[in-house]
Amino acid sequence: MRRHLLVAAAVAVVVALPPLLSSSHLAVFTLLGLAATVTVGLSLLMGYAGQVSLGQASFYAIGAYTAGLLSVHGVPTLVGLAAAPVAAALFATVVGVSLLRLRGHHLAFATLATQLILLSLLARGEWAGGAIGLQGIPRLSIGGYEFADDLGYAYLAWAALGLTVLLTANVMASRPGRGLRALATSEVAAAASGVPVGRYRLAVFALSAAFAGLAGGVYAFYLGYLAPGSFPILLSIEYVVMAVVGGLGTVWGAVAGATAIMLLVQLLTTIGTQPGMPSYAPSVLSYAVYAVVLVLVVLFLPRGIVPAAQDARARLLPRLASDRPKERPDGGPQGPGGRRHRRWPRSRAGLR
Repeated sequence: MRRHLLVAAAVAVVVALPPLLSSSHLAVFTLLGLAATVTVGLSLLMGYAGQVSLGQASFYAIGAYTAGLLSVHGVPTLVGLAAAPVAAALFATVVGVSLLRLRGHHLAFATLATQLILLSLLARGEWAGGAIGLQGIPRLSIGGYEFADDLGYAYLAWAALGLTVLLTANVMASRPGRGLRALATSEVAAAASGVPVGRYRLAVFALSAAFAGLAGGVYAFYLGYLAPGSFPILLSIEYVVMAVVGGLGTVWGAVAGATAIMLLVQLLTTIGTQPGMPSYAPSVLSYAVYAVVLVLVVLFLPRGIVPAAQDARARLLPRLASDRPKERPDGGPQGPGGRRHRRWPRSRAGLR
C-alpha cells in the first residue's frame, strides 16, 4: 500500500511540475526522462545479466536515426517512433550473438568499439546526412495531436520512462525474471538449475537496447535534428555512471542515479561555460567528476543510492519500534525498558 502511494505521489509530481518550469529547465526535465529510460535498461543489463556495456548510446542513436529517417521519407511519425525500439532491439540481437560470447572488460570494450564504428558509418553515410547531420525531421503527431511545444515532449519522455519501468517490473516478477536473478548470482548455478543462460542474456541485451531506442526516437522528434556528435562516447559513460550511482538491478535506482548525474552535468556545464573557460572545459570537468563520483560511490555506497537508503531504512525501523513505549494489556503503566510494575499482594498480617 505504501509503495502504491509513493508511485501515485511521483506521478502527481511529474504531471504537475512541467507547466511550472522555465524553457531551459523544461529541456533539462525532458532530457532527464530520456536518460532515465536508457538507464533503466542498462541497470537491468548490468545488474541481472552481469554484462557491462560502454556503448549504450549506440542503441540510442539507432532509435533516433530510425525514427528520423522514416519520418523524413514520408512515413507517419507515430510509425517511426514505434519502429525505433524495434530497430534498436534487432541491431542488438544481431551484434549480441557475437559480442555476448565475451566477458568482463572484453565485452565492455567490444560495445565501445561498436559505437565508434556506428558513429563512423553515420558520419560517412550521405543517406544519414553525413557529418552535417539529418535535418528537417517533422514534429511528432499522434492521433491528430501534434507536439508543437516542449511541454508535450516533456510528458512524452516521462511517459516513455513510465512504460519502461512498468515493463521492467513485470519482467522481473515473471518466471524469466527469477531466472535472471539466478543468473545475476551465478551463471554456473543458473545453468545447472535449467536456466538458458545464453538466451536470457541475449534477451536482456535486446530489451535494454529497445529501451534506449525508444528514448532515441523521442529525442529525434524533440530535437528535430540529428548528428553523430549528438551521441558521443561520453554519453555512454554517463549512462553507466547513472546506473552505478543509483544502484544496479533496481528500477528506482536508475531514476535516482539519472536525476543526480543529470543535475551534476548541468552544474558542470554552467561552470565550464563561464567567461574565460576554454571550450573543452565541460568535457574535461565531466570526465574528472565522473571518475571522482564513481570512486566515492564504490567506497562508501558500493550498492548505490537506493539500496543504501533501503538498508538504512531497514535498520532504522526496528530501532524506532523498540524505542516506542509499550502498554500493558490492561492499559496500566510500565516501568523502565517496557517492563510492567509488579504489584505484590499484601499479607494477611498486614490486613489485620
